Amino acid sequence: MALFISIIMKKLITKFSLLSLLIFSSCNIQPQKIVYGKDACHFCRMNIVDQQHSAQLVTNKGKSFKFDATECMIHYNAEIDPTTVAIYVVADYNNPGVLIDAKTATFIISENIPSPMGEFLSAVSTEEEALALQKAKEGTLYNWEELLIHFSNK
Repeated sequence: MALFISIIMKKLITKFSLLSLLIFSSCNIQPQKIVYGKDACHFCRMNIVDQQHSAQLVTNKGKSFKFDATECMIHYNAEIDPTTVAIYVVADYNNPGVLIDAKTATFIISENIPSPMGEFLSAVSTEEEALALQKAKEGTLYNWEELLIHFSNK
C-alpha cells in the first residue's frame, strides 16, 4: 500500500510541476514577434508592413498590442490607463525589424522620412544616431516623454 501511495504522489507532483511551469511561462511579459504583412495594427487595423516604423506595447498582464506606427501606439495609449503598460517598444529606423525600448529611444519627426500614418515619426536607439539622421534629413528630435506631450497637444 505504501508503494502504491508513493507512486501516486510522484505522479501528482510531476503533473503539478508541469502545470506550474505552463502557468508561469504563459505569463511572460515580453514583446511578441510581429508578423509583417499578416498582423494588423490594434489601433487603425491596417496591416503592419513597415519594419522601420512598427511598435508594440505589452501590458502588466503580458497581453501584447501591435501597431503599424509609433503614432498609433501613442494614440491608443491615450485611450487607456498607461500604468497598465509594462513595455513600450518601437522599430529602430536604422535596423528594420529590430524593436527597441521606446522610453530610451530618440525620436525624430522629419517630413523627409515618411511613416505609415503620415506623421513622419521615426525612432532610433541613440541620440547620436538621431543627430546624424537629423543632419541628413532635418527634423525635430524628441525623447519619449516629449513625444507624448507633443502628441497630446495635437
